[in-house]
Amino acid sequence: MRYNRQLDNAPVVTAKGKGLIAEKIIALAKENNIPIKEDADLVQLLSQVDLNKEIPASLYKVVAELLSFVYKLNNEHPVKSK
Repeated sequence: MRYNRQLDNAPVVTAKGKGLIAEKIIALAKENNIPIKEDADLVQLLSQVDLNKEIPASLYKVVAELLSFVYKLNNEHPVKSK
């Protein structure tokens, strides 16, 4: 997922998959120090959003909580550029 205030009206689903593809997405995120939060309910909701599409307004609150979690992690543990 990404959210860029200058480009997006809402967060955009940028990757999704099941099984082996999901495992590869998680491995790639870990390799790039991207925070991972496990939430089966959120995964179910986001899986209904098409790839590279903005999330619907009904998911704004739960995704805002997720982004808040990520921003907090980034402030506590800044990632160094490669």
